[in-house]
This record gives sequence, C-alpha cells and structure tokens, in this order.
Amino acid sequence: MLCSVKKISESHYCKCMYFVTNALARKIEKLATQSWKKVNLSPSHAYLLMLALEQPGIQPMSLSSQLQLQPSTITRLIEKLEDKKLLVRSSEGKQTNVFPTSKARELEPKLKQCQSEFYEKYATILGKEESARLVQTMNKMADKLVI
Repeated sequence: MLCSVKKISESHYCKCMYFVTNALARKIEKLATQSWKKVNLSPSHAYLLMLALEQPGIQPMSLSSQLQLQPSTITRLIEKLEDKKLLVRSSEGKQTNVFPTSKARELEPKLKQCQSEFYEKYATILGKEESARLVQTMNKMADKLVI
C-alpha cells in the first residue's frame, strides 16, 4: 500500500511530541541552511561565529552554554571556523579564548543579513505573532525539561 501523507498533522504520530518536534526541526533546518548558504556556513557555524563577533574572547564553555551544544561539538565547530580563517583561539593558562579574525569582521554584515532573511522566511510562512509565540512557548518548555 502506497502512503501519501504529506502533512505532519495527518501522520500516524501527529500527537507525539518527539515526532512533531523533530519534523518541525528538520523543516526549520532546511530554511536555515538555505539562508546561511550565502556565506558558505552551516547555521551552527554561523551562530557560533556571531557570538564570537559579539563577544571577542568568548570561552568555549560559554559558547556551549549559549548554543546548547556539547563541548566536543563546540570544539569541532571552532576547528572548522579556524580552517576557514574566521576564528582564532588563544590560551592563557588553562583558559582558552575565541576571537574573530578580520575576515570574520568583514563577513559580519552578511551574517546579520542572513539571520534577518531567515527570520523573514519563517515569519512570512508562519506569521510574525505566531512565530514569536511559538518560540516563547518552546523556550518555556525546553527550560522545564531539565534532564
């Protein structure tokens, strides 16, 4: 039997939070990836780079906390951005600091443009108020799920 379910709301698992949040995440990931293509960065790399631009000298643990990613993932993201000559790490004793390069600073206006375009894409599809409510609700729910 050929299945032609096209909407998440018509899926067998449409009432399962795990399924629905992952389906939504995959769709948002596609939109974000399209938006960040202009700067040849994944969304994760771009958001990490923007934090480093906003807070030069930021420490990896702070990046991990801000981006809600494991330290090992942060290390891999930093390494990739170092390979692209967008970040440099500096060690002071046991402390490591992450700094944007001049190449990253030149890219900053394009990064902000990509971020704005990403917001406009999903806000146009979902509606600005609905988008804001959804993000606010998801923040509350994520904060409640202390695991």
